[in-house]
Amino acid sequence: MLALIREKLDNLRQSERRVASFVLEKPEDVLYLSVSEVADRTGTSDPTVIRFCRALGLSGFQEFKIELARHLVPPYKSIHEEAEAGDEPAALIRKVFTANSQALAETMQVLDPAEVGRALAALERAGRIEFYGLGGSGMVAQDAYHKFFRLGIPCTALIDPHMQVMSAAILKPGDVVVAISHSGSSKDIVESLHVARGAGATTIGIVSHQACPVAAAADIKLCCHTREIAFKPEPMSSRIAQLSVIDVLAVGVALRRKEVAVENLGKARRALVQKRY
Repeated sequence: MLALIREKLDNLRQSERRVASFVLEKPEDVLYLSVSEVADRTGTSDPTVIRFCRALGLSGFQEFKIELARHLVPPYKSIHEEAEAGDEPAALIRKVFTANSQALAETMQVLDPAEVGRALAALERAGRIEFYGLGGSGMVAQDAYHKFFRLGIPCTALIDPHMQVMSAAILKPGDVVVAISHSGSSKDIVESLHVARGAGATTIGIVSHQACPVAAAADIKLCCHTREIAFKPEPMSSRIAQLSVIDVLAVGVALRRKEVAVENLGKARRALVQKRY
């Protein structure tokens, strides 16, 4: 991939060459950056970065990162950032738990209390809450629904992009969408956020990069910082950080609606009595 970039360098536009030079200088860093972060560091724009990728015969930035990683990262790193073939169980335990702990510690440092406060205010008074996620982030959306429906606010989790955009279109002012995206680059999530905002809903993005398309499309941005490579098909440590952010929001809203929350939680617990031995 790096050889291909050097080969194409003279045929690129001046702005695209700046992107190429950055990639050639710091290829490992690019694996952990969003398209917007690369644009920011090269003084270009998102479309310029995407044009650079297409000049290499690729569909876009995500495919570029995948191809770049094939030449820079051992294949087993797509399974986990730190684990290696031949690791004993004790080493696997230590590496996986350490990565998860670091993701939580780093997220706690970068999570903006002011943005969390704005999110809590919007969720507390929401007429309806919809959680959007795809793939692994879809499971986080479903966990969020499991926590929030008991607080007395009508809500749902949607993990199908067609359902997301249709539902977003019929939201109203006062409704809230919470979109979860590890890569921050899902076209479907971005589209649904734009549609929801157009309908008057407040949008919240839970992302791994402040500078990414999903964050740009959201009114409120909550960042889960993690060094996990964004193109991995099944994020791990970032998922733990996302779940923790959801917990913060659920606890915060429950405390703001404590009388209703306590009553509903009691009803839910009593309903489960006959389901257990």
